[in-house]
Amino acid sequence: MANLSSSTIMLTGAGGALATAIAQELDDAGAQIVLVGRGESLERAADRFPATEILDLDLTDPASIDRLRKVKVDTLIHTVGAFSTQEAQKATPDDLRHLFDTNMTSLFHAVQGVLPHMVKQKDGIVMGVSAGQAARLSGPRAALYTASKAAVAAYILSLHDELKGRGVRGCVLYPMGAIDTPSNREAGLSWESMIDPRGLAKSVAHTLSRPDRAHITEIKVYPDV
Repeated sequence: MANLSSSTIMLTGAGGALATAIAQELDDAGAQIVLVGRGESLERAADRFPATEILDLDLTDPASIDRLRKVKVDTLIHTVGAFSTQEAQKATPDDLRHLFDTNMTSLFHAVQGVLPHMVKQKDGIVMGVSAGQAARLSGPRAALYTASKAAVAAYILSLHDELKGRGVRGCVLYPMGAIDTPSNREAGLSWESMIDPRGLAKSVAHTLSRPDRAHITEIKVYPDV
């Protein structure tokens, strides 16, 4: 098991299926956790996991940056995201705005909140969740989703190249398939073809426990089919 007892980790999207699995791994590894989320999902996470801070924030709102800057963390794990599909010719500006705001703008605000402290202490990890479509740079009926998740990966990897010499590193998690969540099961997806969020969470914990000279910048996790 990973030992993260010396780490303070901010987890966004608290209460979601992936974030819950990650929170369990972090808790088991002894990490100090800062939970960031919204409403009832955040409340459920806060009831289940001990946290040093609990922040109810809309990360698509620039005002969230100032709130986040008051909390000092070593690691950011950003799981906030949205998924939708549409035919390319039927995509609307609202579709574009929703996917990029939720997937990319929320990440930007979270990073802007935690980065000053990381740079000052010359140590930090920024991890974001991209998607299999983004790793392949293709996805039928998912042009906007793929583009927004590709932006997540490009942003984190560029940040890594810019700041790794100053102690701040980036990592992109690519679930190479649908994650096993209640909503995906309700949509009719077979559990055998989906990725267990616990497996993704263990990959995250393993990555965070690597020594500095063995940093992992990209993780691709596939369903066992």
